[in-house]
Amino acid sequence: MTSSSPHSPPQLEPLTADLVVDAVHELRTQVPLVHCLTNVVAAGFTANALLAAGAAPAMADAVDDADALARGSGAVLVNLGTVTQESFEGMRAAVTAVGDSGGRWVLDPVAAGALPWRATLAEELLELSAPTVIRGNPSEVLALTGRTGGRGVDSSAAPDDALEAARALAQKYAAIVAVSGTVDLVTDGERIVRVTNGHPLMTKVTGVGCALGALVAGFAAVVDDPLVAASAATVLMTLAGEAAADRADRPGSFAVAILDELDAMDADRIRAGARLS
Repeated sequence: MTSSSPHSPPQLEPLTADLVVDAVHELRTQVPLVHCLTNVVAAGFTANALLAAGAAPAMADAVDDADALARGSGAVLVNLGTVTQESFEGMRAAVTAVGDSGGRWVLDPVAAGALPWRATLAEELLELSAPTVIRGNPSEVLALTGRTGGRGVDSSAAPDDALEAARALAQKYAAIVAVSGTVDLVTDGERIVRVTNGHPLMTKVTGVGCALGALVAGFAAVVDDPLVAASAATVLMTLAGEAAADRADRPGSFAVAILDELDAMDADRIRAGARLS
C-alpha cells in the first residue's frame, strides 16, 4: 500500500473501507508534499485541508518555482479555477517536469464545461503528460470528450451522465477519472467505484471540490493504485462533510468544521461510515 513502487501494477481486490484506512495511514505517516497550482479563491482552504488531512501543501504557480517544486513534490495538483495566461505557463512547466521525472499529477479542469478556453488549456496539458487522475464535475468531464455544458463551476449533468465519458478518458490517458456529484464515481476505464457519502452543505463552501483535488494528489503520492488513492480521498472528504454537518448547519461554521473533521477522522469512523460500492 506504500509508494515504494509507485508504478507497480494496480491492486485488483474490491475497494473496501480497510483499504481507505490503510491509505489514510500512509498519508499521515509519509506526509507527502503536494505542489498545488490552484485557484486564488480556494488556495487557503485547500492548503488547510491538506494540513488537516495529514499532507504538506506547497502553493506556487510562478514559472521560476514550478519546475523545481514539481520535481521535488510527491504529487502535483493543477486546478484551472482562476487560470491566467501567466499562471498557465507555470502549470505547463510543472506538468512538463512531472512527465520528465515520472511523477504523479492531478488535473482539475474547473469550468471546462462552460468556458471553452479552459477545455483547450486542459487538452494542452493532457498532451504534455498523461495525468494520474482527472477530477471534475460531470460537465467538466464531458467537456474533455468534446461535449459542453455547465454554468461556471456548476454542472448541468449528473455523475452517471458522464460515466461513459469518464471511462473513455481513463482508457485514452491510462488515468483514473473521478466524477464528483451526489454520487461520486471513480473509474480506471474498467473498474468503477461509487461513493455515496457527503452532504449538501459541501456545495455551499467555496473550495471544497478544489481541496478534494489536492487530497487526491496527496493520496496519489503515497498509494500504489491511483484508483484507491482517488477513492480514499473522496471517502475522507465526504465523510468529513457528513460529520461537519452534524454540528454546523450554516456554511461559515461548516467550512471550519469540515477542516476539524478531516483532522479528526480515524479508522473506526471510516470503517463505520464509508459507503462504497
